[in-house]
Amino acid sequence: MKLVDYRVYLVLDPDLCGGLAGMLRVTQAALAGGAGVVQLRAPQWKKRQWVEAGLALLPLCRAADVPLIINDHVDVALAVGADGVHVGQQDLPVALVRQLMGPDALVGLSVSDAAEMTALEGGAVDYLGVGPVFATTSKPDAAPALGLPALKHLMPGPGVPLVAIGGIAQHNAADLIACGIDGLAVISAICAAANPEAATRELVSLFGVNA
Repeated sequence: MKLVDYRVYLVLDPDLCGGLAGMLRVTQAALAGGAGVVQLRAPQWKKRQWVEAGLALLPLCRAADVPLIINDHVDVALAVGADGVHVGQQDLPVALVRQLMGPDALVGLSVSDAAEMTALEGGAVDYLGVGPVFATTSKPDAAPALGLPALKHLMPGPGVPLVAIGGIAQHNAADLIACGIDGLAVISAICAAANPEAATRELVSLFGVNA
């Protein structure tokens, strides 16, 4: 797989998208707009639904040469042949995820403060999801919002790409990019957009490179 483009990292929400058919529609549009990573996240779903969605999403991502990441569930990622897994602080340890997924998989970890960032095991993660930067309704159990000053304090980070997440939309994305963040993980800004392709393209353009 090519070098990963983290600039616009789409996190799919089945409720905002309107189920599997909507997720596929949003994914196709976002990929056309320049999304560089797609993550399947459906915490209310049963595993069979995860697998069905993963198998349907994978050909779209393969055609665009974009990695498909599964949130939390290593077994689902292995079952569908996904490119990686993203875990939180209370999920499987990243070293175990790496062992299970193999050396070529993408492994991401959520962090919300400097202590979590400095506790990383060397070589275990490919990128970090930092946040929530702003208040978000997409994840009810999210930690308190960091805010821009705290995000700036965490930069430049431990030498892996940093992807901001939490309440990110077109109106505040430029401020995050100015902090030096490598990517924007977005949910509602694309999943709930009237035109997901245009919304994605606008976010990509904020990095100064056309999609």
